[in-house]
Amino acid sequence: MAFDFDEPIDRRLSDSMKWRQYGPDVLPLWVADMDFRAPEVALRAIRERIEHGVLGYAHEPQTEILEGVAGYLARHHGWKVDPAAIVLLPGLVPGFHVACRAPTQPGDSVLTLVPVYPPILHCAKTLGLGMDEVELTQGASGAYGLDGDAFQAAIHPRTRVLLLSNPHNPVGRVFRREELTLMAEACLRHELTIVSDEIHCDLVFPGHRHIPTATLSPEVEARTITLMSPSKSFNLAGLKVAFAVIPNAALRERFLAARSGLQSAPNLLGSVAMNAVYREADPWLQALLKYLEGNRDFVVDFVRQHLPGVRVTAPEGTYLAWLDCREAGLPSRPFTFFLQQARVALNPGESFGRGGEGFARLNFGCPRATLTEALERMRRAFEERRA
Repeated sequence: MAFDFDEPIDRRLSDSMKWRQYGPDVLPLWVADMDFRAPEVALRAIRERIEHGVLGYAHEPQTEILEGVAGYLARHHGWKVDPAAIVLLPGLVPGFHVACRAPTQPGDSVLTLVPVYPPILHCAKTLGLGMDEVELTQGASGAYGLDGDAFQAAIHPRTRVLLLSNPHNPVGRVFRREELTLMAEACLRHELTIVSDEIHCDLVFPGHRHIPTATLSPEVEARTITLMSPSKSFNLAGLKVAFAVIPNAALRERFLAARSGLQSAPNLLGSVAMNAVYREADPWLQALLKYLEGNRDFVVDFVRQHLPGVRVTAPEGTYLAWLDCREAGLPSRPFTFFLQQARVALNPGESFGRGGEGFARLNFGCPRATLTEALERMRRAFEERRA
C-alpha cells in the first residue's frame, strides 16, 4: 500500500498552532507536530464514531482499547503488559505531572537529563519540587552520552523521581541497555520512582532499538511509570490521548489517587483513533519511518555542506534535529537569526535548559518540498551574512 507523505496540505488557514504562531511568510519547523495527514484508519474510525450521533461519556474501563494498546506493545516492543496495568490519559504532559506528584512531598526533588523537553523542566516548579539536572556529555563528533558518575552523584536524600526522556528530546538519542541499566540500578539503590517519557518510542531509525525502561527487570518494572502516546508516531497530537503503563498495583493506586479531581479520561475521539492506529496502522508507520529517515539524512547532509560552522549529529530517533550553531559566528541566537533572516521558525535551544544555549531544534516531519525550501532559506541567510 502506498502512502503519500509528499502531499502538500495547506494548514495556514486551519487552527494549526504550528502554522499560525509566526507570520504568513515564515516556514515553521518548530513544534513537534508533523505536516502529514493522519492514517486513514484513524480518520475512518473517527468518522464512523461521529456518525453514530451520540458523543457521551465512555464506559470504564475501555477494555477493547486497553487490549489494543497491550497488543501493540507486545507486537512492537516485545513487552507483555496486562491491560489492567494501563491507565488512559488526556495527554503525556499531564501524565508526567501526575506521575511526579504521586511519590513526592514538598521539598522533594526530581532528577532529569539536560538539555530536555521544556515541560519536563517546568514540571518540578509547577509541583513545588526541586529540579536536579545532569548534563549529557558531548563527544568530539557531537554525539551525546551519559556520564554515569555525574548521574549517580546528582542523587541526594530528597531525590524521589527520575523523569527520563527516551528517545531523548531534543538530542535524538535512543539510550542503550547499559545506559538504562546504570540509571535504573541507581534508582533502585536510592528507591526512586522512574517516570519514563517514551512518546517517541516508535520513531527509531535502523541500527537502533527502543528498550522500554520497565522491561529491564521485574524490580525496575515495579518502580516505573511508563508514559506513551500515539500522538507523535501517528500525528494525532490534537486529539489529546495518551496512556501510562504501571504494572505495580500499589504504585498505580498512588497514581490514580494523585490525579483524582484533576485529570479525566482522554478525549472520546482520541481513544477511538488510538484504538484504530494501534490495531491497523502498522504499514503506515513503517512507510512513515522510511520517509522520515530520508528527511533526516537530507537535513544532516545539507547542514554539513551548506551551513558552515553548524554541527548536527544524525538523530537515532524522533523527527527532530538538534543544530549546534555555537561555532557559526551568528550575530544573534540561532532562533532569532533564522527567524529574522531566513523566515524559518525553529525552537530556541535555550528553552531546553542547561546545555541548550547556541542550539536550535528543527522538526523534519514535513513533506520534502517544505523541508528543502526551509533549508534553502537558511543557506541563503548564511550567504547574505557573509556577503
